[in-house]
Amino acid sequence: MSDQPNRSVKVRLGTRNSPLAMAQAIETRERLCAVHGWAQDAVELVPVMASGDKVLDRPLAEIGGKALWTKELDVWLAEGRIDAAVHSAKDVETIRPREFAFTACLPRADRRDSLVGADSIAGIAPGSVIGTSAPRRAAQLLNLRPDCTVVTFRGNVATRLGKLEAGEADVTFLASAGLERLGQSELGAPLETDAWIPAAAQGVIVLECRPDICPELSAISQLDHAETRAELEAERALLAALGGTCHSPVAVLCERGARGMAMRAAIFSPDGAERVEGETEFAPGHHAKVEALADELLTRASPAVTEHFRGA
Repeated sequence: MSDQPNRSVKVRLGTRNSPLAMAQAIETRERLCAVHGWAQDAVELVPVMASGDKVLDRPLAEIGGKALWTKELDVWLAEGRIDAAVHSAKDVETIRPREFAFTACLPRADRRDSLVGADSIAGIAPGSVIGTSAPRRAAQLLNLRPDCTVVTFRGNVATRLGKLEAGEADVTFLASAGLERLGQSELGAPLETDAWIPAAAQGVIVLECRPDICPELSAISQLDHAETRAELEAERALLAALGGTCHSPVAVLCERGARGMAMRAAIFSPDGAERVEGETEFAPGHHAKVEALADELLTRASPAVTEHFRGA
């Protein structure tokens, strides 16, 4: 790709080139064009191969963490070769380069996890093998179903479904939002959030820009959805206060409550034997109570949990 943009192109969107990432970028392009009355070719999709899509036989936490989803896009964004990077917010590190900013959060899609291979947690057959590489999913599952065994399961949606079909596991988890964006919602059984807490930022697409060199910053910012941003910032504030990493089993649900925002969060030992849960309410954008919740959870937890937080 030339470093000189085509003058007919108004915005260059960088994206991973997995099917789900491309679906998210296409949705973003459609929203941009609809808001501004642009033709589809006014928004160029610029795919990159992310490191996280190349190594699929080990847990993400062992090979570099969430940065493996973002580092190639970060380079292109820093060099001004794209105007915005389209991310699944769940896959973006809590601490980001200072020159980057979340310019827009799209309206949040379904935040729930879905089971593939069973209709419910209780419906999983005794002694089943569960495929997942997410510490949160593994720990939360083992907390509820210690009879099950967890094996590492990585790759895009099609890869994980193929592994399930090949018998490498009996059941796996997929994000409901991802299945919906791929037109495959019928494959999964959504887990209601009163019994199963999702991941921070799940279901949120963010557009990250370098504000000092983005010529279409104002156009991109018009996609920002205030309620989604409030939830996202609060959930990321909890992760930051916990010092969570890719190794940290943490689940969080943030929604509009009776007096502003309501948050419910849980942290676990990796084997699921210990679960520490708490709740708080706070005004949007004011995260002191979120930080206090993080402190409370860690204070109540044993070393089996806390050793996986606060940068441990």
